[in-house]
Amino acid sequence: MAVDQDTMSMLRTEPEAPDLDLSWLDPGTEWGIRAKPGRRGLTLDDINVGSYGDAPDQSQAHTMRPRGAATRDAVPRLGYFVKGKADTWSQNASLLYEEAVQRQWSSATDIPWEQLQPLPDRVERAMCQFCTFLTEVEFIAGDVPGQWLPQISNDHYEVKLFLASQVMDEARHLDVFRKRALANGGGLLISSGNAGLRFVMDSKDFTEMSSILHVQGEGLVQSIFRMGEYIATNEAEKRIFRLAAQDESRHVAFGVMHLKYILDTQPWRREEIHGYLDYAEPAIQGGSAGGVAGGSPHFGQSLGVLFSYKLGSQQEGEQMTYAAFKRQMNEYMHRLDVAGLPERRDRIAPQFKMMLEEVLDAQTGTPA
Repeated sequence: MAVDQDTMSMLRTEPEAPDLDLSWLDPGTEWGIRAKPGRRGLTLDDINVGSYGDAPDQSQAHTMRPRGAATRDAVPRLGYFVKGKADTWSQNASLLYEEAVQRQWSSATDIPWEQLQPLPDRVERAMCQFCTFLTEVEFIAGDVPGQWLPQISNDHYEVKLFLASQVMDEARHLDVFRKRALANGGGLLISSGNAGLRFVMDSKDFTEMSSILHVQGEGLVQSIFRMGEYIATNEAEKRIFRLAAQDESRHVAFGVMHLKYILDTQPWRREEIHGYLDYAEPAIQGGSAGGVAGGSPHFGQSLGVLFSYKLGSQQEGEQMTYAAFKRQMNEYMHRLDVAGLPERRDRIAPQFKMMLEEVLDAQTGTPA
């Protein structure tokens, strides 16, 4: 069949070159950057060079634009509502993220589950109650940072990456404590039912959230993990608590340094922060009836059983449980001292204040 003449003419005509937008070749961003790996590889700090390392005090980025990239017109906003650097910043966020990435572990393969041994029924029940509570609080500790990720500007991406790593840490923690409760002839027991856990979920300000979650909550749980390694009866449990405490240290360090950054750059917020702690600290007492800051008397009582089994004496176990609570409160106060809030010692509730050790001046040895 013959091809019509119009088609033949079109096929023989040289096509016109399309209009190409090559503006991306010269967008006005900084060119020629050569980020060099350090002794820990190519880290976030290593690539924060030139203009790409400048985290603005007040972000104007409302889109998915990475920090340092050129803006485009007609791009829809994504609704990043937390734009101030001080509102979320922590000087150690990038370092903590790199550590989190490098120190990931698996609850399936890095815990020697085969080393679990049968325990007396009462002791196994106490450990399962202990792990039930920890599974519960780690759900909260992962849910809360996740809520803030879509609110923080990409200009402050170091904070976003750290919070994402925390979500992964907490997922692994709730996973490993649930596994321990189900791996040795026991099971999950009673939920704490502690309404105090809602304090952190209800936080409307990032610093409020971080003060309650990272400095207070995660700090108290970090102390609990150290207790867990002490009361562990086998290498599987020891490794669970040791690795979880390693992760928790990062979360606490972020919160302490965020609080320090706020107090250094926005000192007028000091009373506001005290208000957050005034609101949240009564929840600590939810567990102190059992002798330790946790979520309910069941938690403190289960810890008492585990200490008693470890020490071979109920009386010694009760004394150790109280000593553990006292240590929790002193470590909590030390974190606030480091963050720049030493006067919190004078404002904490009387029932907690009586447990605090006297702070001595390093040079004179007299009360500071």
